[in-house]
Amino acid sequence: MDTFLGYKRSDSRVGVRNHILILPCSVCASDTTRVVSNQVKGTVTFNMQLGCSQLGVDNEYTLDTIAGFAANPNIYGTILISLGCENLQLDLVKKAIEKRTNKPLEGFIIQECGGTLKTIEEATRCAKQMVQDASCLQRSEFPISELIIGTECGGSDPTSGLASNPVIGEISDIIVNAGGTSVLSETTEFIGAEHILAKRAKDESVAKRIYEIIYRYEEHIKITTGLHIRDGNPSPGNKAGGLTTLEEKSLGCIHKGGSTTIEKVYDYSKQIDSGSGLVIMDTPGNDPSSVAGMVAGGCQVVLFSTGRGTPTGNPIAPVIKITGNRETYKIMKDNMDFDASPVIYGEKTFKQLGEELLEEVILVSNGKPTKSEILNFNEIAIQRGANFV
Repeated sequence: MDTFLGYKRSDSRVGVRNHILILPCSVCASDTTRVVSNQVKGTVTFNMQLGCSQLGVDNEYTLDTIAGFAANPNIYGTILISLGCENLQLDLVKKAIEKRTNKPLEGFIIQECGGTLKTIEEATRCAKQMVQDASCLQRSEFPISELIIGTECGGSDPTSGLASNPVIGEISDIIVNAGGTSVLSETTEFIGAEHILAKRAKDESVAKRIYEIIYRYEEHIKITTGLHIRDGNPSPGNKAGGLTTLEEKSLGCIHKGGSTTIEKVYDYSKQIDSGSGLVIMDTPGNDPSSVAGMVAGGCQVVLFSTGRGTPTGNPIAPVIKITGNRETYKIMKDNMDFDASPVIYGEKTFKQLGEELLEEVILVSNGKPTKSEILNFNEIAIQRGANFV
């Protein structure tokens, strides 16, 4: 199975969902976008906590991320809503989006529309029309080379490194060998395994960049907090699950990248080129912010492994939850999408489970909702200048 049914966008990229994004430019517009989205089926939004009182790299992270959300191929079109006096002015966000994509884009400013009620009325009417326009699109068949797959792990235990992450690595290799893109994330969870990743780099410049992002992260945490990253990682949940050191966690994490060559390192939330092979995005280990960066980069689907169990979702891209812990799969069946534990018990091979997971990815890409989508879980966090560990 090497094709899926997706939506061709005006910018030539292919989505697996057909959402209208009601995008808040700042925290002060967030409640307004929520009300609009609640009134129009087919729209998505999220709780925005930033967009104002930010400077420098903080402001850049936020702008890149929300512009990337609008450009993600799972979005048909975007309706921007701003208050009017925030740092991320509507025109600034609009220009950032237009640099990435030419998809439908409308905007409303609360202070100019006459308050929230009038903004809600106008934006709701616009959203209804955009949903109607989007509904005219039909799914078409595309090769899996059009997919950009994000990979993440959270709430890890030893089964993550032994089972679920290597199974994700299998599908990463399949997608890359088919001409697609797989994204390895969580820079903090490369620490102790950086030399292994560097050996897989395409060339010396990519290897150097891998070392740079890891050492920068360690130094940043040390300077800004006076602490070492190893003081907060592994997390208490990781330790309770049986992980003992950050190196042990890192060796499990990098299995998600399979065995292919690392072609490039992308900065947080920057747009990822399709057909890039295996790449790294410089993201924090914090799950919602790492996933947000990859989705802003263009990932249509996220593969998320968890040994302990986590309900994390995303409003724009389906998040497929994978566990190698059979007990977690039973206890958190409402949240888990795929059981990778058979490899631990000798019931199936990594290759067999990789093929089964590919089938699940294609089903989800064709429209099957994930557990987090059914539950409408859409946590969002955005990288800050004072980085998450």
